[in-house]
Amino acid sequence: MSQSDAVVLVNELKTQCGSFTIGQLTLNKPKALNALDLDMASMMLNALTQWQDRDDIVAVVVDAVGDKAFCAGGDIVSMYNAMIEANGAIPSFLEDFFKTEYTLDFTIHNYSKPIIVWGSGIVMGGGMGLLCGASHRVVTETSRLAMPEITIGLYPDVGGSYFLPRLPGKSGLFLGLTGGQMNGADACFVGLGDHLVSSNAKSDMLHKLAQNQWSATTKLDEQVTSVLAELSKPDTPPLSNVQANMPLINELCEGNSATDIVNNILAADMGDNKWLSRAQATLAKGSPITMHLVFEQCKRGASMSLEDCFRMEATMSCRCGESGEFQEGVRALLIDKDMTPKWKYATVEAVPAETIEHFFTSPWPEQSHPLASLGK
Repeated sequence: MSQSDAVVLVNELKTQCGSFTIGQLTLNKPKALNALDLDMASMMLNALTQWQDRDDIVAVVVDAVGDKAFCAGGDIVSMYNAMIEANGAIPSFLEDFFKTEYTLDFTIHNYSKPIIVWGSGIVMGGGMGLLCGASHRVVTETSRLAMPEITIGLYPDVGGSYFLPRLPGKSGLFLGLTGGQMNGADACFVGLGDHLVSSNAKSDMLHKLAQNQWSATTKLDEQVTSVLAELSKPDTPPLSNVQANMPLINELCEGNSATDIVNNILAADMGDNKWLSRAQATLAKGSPITMHLVFEQCKRGASMSLEDCFRMEATMSCRCGESGEFQEGVRALLIDKDMTPKWKYATVEAVPAETIEHFFTSPWPEQSHPLASLGK
């Protein structure tokens, strides 16, 4: 396979300083909106691991081929095929996929060098996992960020248990339940974006990073921040829907159970607010099991470490792989495309507590957990 055919293009950009280099990882599946598959995650993790120990690497840029999407999610079609084969058991493919993906996301969160993610276009699901842990998260006027797993019977994974409950007020819970889409201004308001720049500024960013007079005596993070601050801003920057609707979001998400909060949102009069109405409609069509999983993951994750959140998510995700709900959601959306998933329960009230608890019960002995050594 030639480099141009690889699912991730791994490059090293020489800087003007000569002795310093910038690593670049470019997602290269534009026809699939750069959805993250196991090979892509493995290649990225391998490159980051190698660059971590090299003194000449001063920063890493993660971007994608094409303007439409940075990364629209994970490779859920392969997951669906694995679930069909496993016939109600946990597919070994899912265990391998989530172990690799979550290790990659954790590595990005804890990387010793600056990581710049160019989050322009669609950034959803697995794309959010790559973006959220980066030290420098760049968004643009075309950015569309979301955790829309409510529509497929999964839940906001890739660290969502950690970052959603840490967003302002109840916004993380609301976004997780409704799959609400954020623009670049939203991302910066909630703290998931650092720099809102023009979508045509990427080549300028790469040029400026290469031309920067890198210094070993100044913090690398500060040098990257200075470069990004020089990039052009959008002519017409978006306005933050989350910020404008925070009082209502907080009010709707006041409640002691998933049932209370879901019913609050579904019963609310959204008037002519298109953003809120779309979020409400997405929730109404979503998986009742997922509604409970989002509430529980935010409740539990709020006081957990990042590595424990990823361990919890590995358990939840593999349980989703055996439950049938995730499989049915993918079938309706991407396989048969009838858009009418037959969820196991008709309403949020109908889901038994023991059903939800099972998703948080590890299928492995503690020492055999696929992420047992994460962060250790």
